[in-house]
Amino acid sequence: MFDVGASEMLMIAIVAVVVIGPKDMPMALRTAGRWIGKMRRISGHFRSGIDAMVREAELEEMERKWREQNEAIMKSHPQLAASDHITGEPVSSDHAVSAEAVDGAGPHPTSAEAALASLDGPELDKQREAQPQLPLPPP
Repeated sequence: MFDVGASEMLMIAIVAVVVIGPKDMPMALRTAGRWIGKMRRISGHFRSGIDAMVREAELEEMERKWREQNEAIMKSHPQLAASDHITGEPVSSDHAVSAEAVDGAGPHPTSAEAALASLDGPELDKQREAQPQLPLPPP
């Protein structure tokens, strides 16, 4: 970054020893180290903020593109939205079937969810209290 070579570092060390003195050199190096640490933390915080802004902008762009593509597909194939996805025939109100029921791919409760659904009252409260609580992520 600053392109400081070994000879320049040696010259800086000699000048620092002459100007500051060997007695006060450890304290000066500690102070310089603290300043450098603060600068690194500030730059890291700034960099993470910029990265977060870039990720949000990319996400918004992807969502916009998805919406545009979805609208284009829906406009080009309006019959798919109003027809049965297996037979291609329009769905009437007397035999309307959800896609989950036709596919068999609907949401199925896990064994833990089924066990909690079968409990009631104090038993359910005990089960909920026994479940581990995950800590919230830092902001």
